[in-house]
Amino acid sequence: MTELHPALRENVRMLGELLGESIRHKPGEDCYRLVEEVRHAAKADRRQESGSGQRLGQLLGGLSDEQLVPVTRAFNQFLNLANLAEQYHNVRRHRDHDKESSVEPVEQTLARLRAQGVPPERLAECLRDMRIEFVMTAHPTEVARRTLILKYDEMSACLASLDTQDLLPEEESRLRERLRVLIAEAWNTDEIRHDRPTAVDEARWGFAVIENSLWQALPSFLRRLDSALSESTGEPLPMTATPIRIASWMGGDRDGNPNVTAEVTRHVLLLSRWMAADLYLRDLEVLRAELSMWEATPELQSRAGNSREPYREVLTALRERLRRTRDWAEAKVQGRPDDGNDILLENADLIEPLQLCYDSLMACGLSVIANGPLTDTLRRAHSFGLELVRLDIRQEASRHREAVAELVAHLQLGDYLEWDEQQRQDFLVAELQSRRPLIPRHWQPSAPVKEVLDTCKVIARQPADALGSYVISMAREPSDVLAVLLLLQETGTQRPMRIVPLFETLADLQHAPDAMDALLSIPWYRDYIAGRQEIMIGYSDSAKDAGQMAAAWAQYQAQELLTATAERHGIHLTLFHGRGGTVGRGGGPANRAILSQPPGSVNGSFRITEQGEMIRFKFGLPTVAEQSFMLYTSAVLEATVAPGPAPQQAWRDAMAWLTDRSLKEYRDIVREHPDFVTYFRQATPEQELGKLALGSRPAKRKASGGVESLRAIPWIFAWTQMRLMLPAWLGSDRALSAAMDEGLEPTLREMIQQWPFFGTHIDMLEMVLAKADLRIVSYYEQRLVEERLRPLGQSLRERLRACVTLVNDLKGQPHLLQDVPVFAHSMQVRNTYTDPLHYLQAELLRRDRESKGPVPENVERALKVTMAGIATGMRNTG
Repeated sequence: MTELHPALRENVRMLGELLGESIRHKPGEDCYRLVEEVRHAAKADRRQESGSGQRLGQLLGGLSDEQLVPVTRAFNQFLNLANLAEQYHNVRRHRDHDKESSVEPVEQTLARLRAQGVPPERLAECLRDMRIEFVMTAHPTEVARRTLILKYDEMSACLASLDTQDLLPEEESRLRERLRVLIAEAWNTDEIRHDRPTAVDEARWGFAVIENSLWQALPSFLRRLDSALSESTGEPLPMTATPIRIASWMGGDRDGNPNVTAEVTRHVLLLSRWMAADLYLRDLEVLRAELSMWEATPELQSRAGNSREPYREVLTALRERLRRTRDWAEAKVQGRPDDGNDILLENADLIEPLQLCYDSLMACGLSVIANGPLTDTLRRAHSFGLELVRLDIRQEASRHREAVAELVAHLQLGDYLEWDEQQRQDFLVAELQSRRPLIPRHWQPSAPVKEVLDTCKVIARQPADALGSYVISMAREPSDVLAVLLLLQETGTQRPMRIVPLFETLADLQHAPDAMDALLSIPWYRDYIAGRQEIMIGYSDSAKDAGQMAAAWAQYQAQELLTATAERHGIHLTLFHGRGGTVGRGGGPANRAILSQPPGSVNGSFRITEQGEMIRFKFGLPTVAEQSFMLYTSAVLEATVAPGPAPQQAWRDAMAWLTDRSLKEYRDIVREHPDFVTYFRQATPEQELGKLALGSRPAKRKASGGVESLRAIPWIFAWTQMRLMLPAWLGSDRALSAAMDEGLEPTLREMIQQWPFFGTHIDMLEMVLAKADLRIVSYYEQRLVEERLRPLGQSLRERLRACVTLVNDLKGQPHLLQDVPVFAHSMQVRNTYTDPLHYLQAELLRRDRESKGPVPENVERALKVTMAGIATGMRNTG
């Protein structure tokens, strides 16, 4: 087993020792000794061949209620510090060009593609026109509080400074002392949110990611991309190129979330413009200080009124408009009157004076100045715009159907919900082409319909660049898209907006190509979209519905057929990938995921959701964000200009064979087994998860209902907490076993080696299996599950054990993660600190559930900390 890198090991050791100092100081030496005793017991139990965990269980089971909180907090805090050290180490590896770094520098990607015969002009064209959009979602699974995240970020900065080669002894001492203070502050800060964040709070969190990281990272990355492209192809990256964009669902996603109203969306849009204006004002202060030169073009001098400092004069005028814009947005948020006189509403008004300064400097032979901070601000203006992030709107298809049905009934035109699909389409298209209004002026709709219409009115009043896509969840038919267009038109929207059907369940994915073919065959709609269509693929709900293997194959086939459908209609298709952070929700290494897409489906554009802890891990620090931008850009470039081969028919046949069996095996347990739901709720902390204030959305789409109504996030979270990891492997185990019995092993091995889709799928399955832990699962069952349900648990554990053996046999390896020893060792190190949290959680769940009266505050608080700590240790929640 590969050991930790010496530099990483030293950082982990130092951070752990500093945490120990804080614990010794408060609560005191007794607590520190108890934590150390638990840690040594966890290590000893892991070293035992059987790994029974008996000593650890006895030790933790005997803790008093008063001892619970400091012990759980200690292990949770250490895992946060270990994550911090690993995140910084990934930056260090990339900076030092470590061969183990997972991020290929974009310069190497371009050189490799040139060597493969891709013409330089094709590379330049692809990067010039590329559009990758990261969409921060409105239901973050981030369990760490923002106040702690800021402390962790500063700790990372301290680690980076300590890596400097020529530090003076006093400088090193100051940095270590600052680390000591920060860790003491973190230890003495409550790590648990006690109030569920509002949708506006979530949006502010997203803005903070931009302010603290992406505002610096994006222009820095574009500067490097420009240099790499110029060196490789002789063509620079145009100033107007925006290969990376940021969008958000925070404050716009109302699917199943009654807390996101039209007023909330309006509020968030105004906050976004306030934040953007404030950030540009900071840029302008720097530019006004720097651009003190007098030589300028006649155009600039004319604008500046022949000032002796023309650049400052022009920038001062822009600064005043930005100040008025910021003040206007603030007044609107606070409900104060403001006439909005001479504010900035269109991005062109922001870009034009900046471009005028740039062109003047270039014309005067001052390119070295033009390509300084002014270039960074110009690139920000093109990429972020005046809106900072483009806000998506998401709503469930049934809400739009109900709105149209209520309107149709009011007008006595019939029963819309009883009409067949063709009748609906005919009505909607006719009304979309009509010049008369459909909604009566004095109509009083029901409250749910009024909310849908109010949201559409908010959209109508926004500048074009403020909004991204209107996503329709649970979309099935063309009428679902046409209904939204009609509602927008009737409420005053006069410009085209991207309407994006989201196909989520297995049945909807299978029907999606036919539905889109019918939609794109409508002449009015084809004219409306002007040659571009976006479609969203749902990973979370399809995997929960059908199991990971069947869902992954359905997603692949849907993307293939949708790509072919778009090509047939002459439409440029952008696929929007609704992936989560976990494998069970479509997560995994991004470059592998992109390169395993069907050939031709990427085509220079790629949209993907990023949520919760993954936003922090991928974008929380500027250096980390730059790596993420590079990874995605390189992968989208390669998938576009050098896509892999299409799968052989024998491989398709094998996948059909496998998924028929995996689907049945998955649903036989999750849907049909009479004891499954009861086992799930007893063995996992699913019902207690509501105590952890994760986000503004309810855990269920509907207040009533069982597993089928549970959102994908708590579904995955619950299984991860007790380490069975069931959603990612159930069904795949029996399907792969049957394939081996049928003599398909040579075909499966060929698929792993030669087909990126299947190779990535098996690698992701292996990663999940490595995170599973049979000993932990068994302990949860012993403490929490009634006797009659334990045979089901034993059966699932046996299936998990068999699945591990299957994957190792298929890959021809003695143990999991043989090819990724760094990750394997990282998991081993973490187990020492996650094991106590698992044993504590099982004990706390037992005390919570057996409590006759109110649960003691210490028990409830410690339970919340274990949930946060385990999520941190696993590096994901949902």
